[in-house]
Amino acid sequence: MIKISEEEASFKGQLVRELIARVTSDHLIGQKFKNGEMRKKIVEPPWRCPAGFEMEEIHLPLFSMEYLTKTEGRREERVLLQLHGGGYVGKIHNTYRSFAVLYAEAGKGMDVLSIDYRVAPENPFPAALEDAITAFDWLREVKGFTEDEIYLGGDSAGGGLCMALCHYLKDHGRKLPRGIVAMSPWTDMTASGPSYDDNYEKDPLFGKTRDSLIYSTDYRQDHDPKNPYLSPLFGDFTGFPPMLIQVGTYEMLLSDSQQAAARAKEQGVHVRLSEYEGMFHVFQMAMMHLPESKRAWQEVEHFFTVVDSM
Repeated sequence: MIKISEEEASFKGQLVRELIARVTSDHLIGQKFKNGEMRKKIVEPPWRCPAGFEMEEIHLPLFSMEYLTKTEGRREERVLLQLHGGGYVGKIHNTYRSFAVLYAEAGKGMDVLSIDYRVAPENPFPAALEDAITAFDWLREVKGFTEDEIYLGGDSAGGGLCMALCHYLKDHGRKLPRGIVAMSPWTDMTASGPSYDDNYEKDPLFGKTRDSLIYSTDYRQDHDPKNPYLSPLFGDFTGFPPMLIQVGTYEMLLSDSQQAAARAKEQGVHVRLSEYEGMFHVFQMAMMHLPESKRAWQEVEHFFTVVDSM
């Protein structure tokens, strides 16, 4: 199923979009936003776990993870593996800890495992995929979840990584997770979709330059950009679980979502593509403060409810 929002961006949404555009147009800091330099050096205060939740830090030999649970009303038979965005060069930060809370609430108390996977350029492909596989297996082997009890959720590079993980599992004859939530997924490292040109002037985060994360080869290095473990768009989606894909119409990555959704649908996958008019890359980071972001998280909750009933 493909849904396209016909509504215009809200007044608040337009203001935030213009604010992002003004910041990223600044010659001193704007380019650092676009090329990912600032993502590598984020300094933020310690995150406070909200009331009603507990966060456990887990340290593995190569990377660390954070396991979020509700203290009351926990849904023990469901878990979401969150793979964060950041162009494969940015580490996990507080926004994704807040995302974990929203995922848990949308999933009626499901657990959420967020992993701080290794990033480039120090750890290029396939490091992030290897860590995602390790985390998926940890949920099975340590926590005792079955594949049918595991959801995947990710944004940007993390959304693409969710699909890459499923390609890997499928290629190795393994069972796939229950469903995928992908927000503005990066699915095409060839940057060949029409929106890379059509939205070049519109995109407030990546537009008006070729020196940005979506053209970076820090993670890919000299590997074939059409490798489905890098660009899941070019893989075979047959047998994939249901997917919810959300994207903003002002994104240069718009066609990454459109083409992945179309390809998966052609191959028999249940897909819901939601395009949010006038929205920017991973607008869901506005949490409940923008009408569009609030609606997107409500849609995630509805997706879980529908897929759980299938």
